[in-house]
Amino acid sequence: MRRDSVKRAKTYHTVSLAVLLTFALVIHSVEASIPLPMPVPGVKLGLANIITLVVLLLFGFKSALLISVLRTVLGSFFVGNFFSFGFMLSFTAAVISTTVMILVLPLFYRGFFSLISISILGAVTHNIVQLTVASVLVQNLMLLRGYLPLSLFMAIPTGFFTGLAAHFIVRAMSKVMKF
Repeated sequence: MRRDSVKRAKTYHTVSLAVLLTFALVIHSVEASIPLPMPVPGVKLGLANIITLVVLLLFGFKSALLISVLRTVLGSFFVGNFFSFGFMLSFTAAVISTTVMILVLPLFYRGFFSLISISILGAVTHNIVQLTVASVLVQNLMLLRGYLPLSLFMAIPTGFFTGLAAHFIVRAMSKVMKF
């Protein structure tokens, strides 16, 4: 009987992650196809990060990192920029920003950080990493100086919105799912 319940829990976990990955891929693909009038070239709202935050809270750090990696790899494959300059920026920034959010998650559980603060920190980290990688790849560190202030300014409202959306989704999912 116990083995059956463990197997059912693993299946539930796998199916839940597959559904959330699908949502993240759809959001990633739609966001990549809609050009936004932003003051910094390449800045996106980061809406797919909502799913990463939800997975981080509901399923833990391994699952969140897995979703982040799969979303960037599969998402770039779907939108046609696999192994491109944009993919390198997106993949590196997604993995490092997710890792930073994982590292500060204990502060959330202790009441020092909100989900919104973690999201803003993830957005700021994502932008810093993207600009750093871009600067290294094009061998021009002036990119950091020119775009970093605007990029960080944009990270605050986008990270706030992403964190707020994740907060409400986690609340709703916690009521529906068995957590």
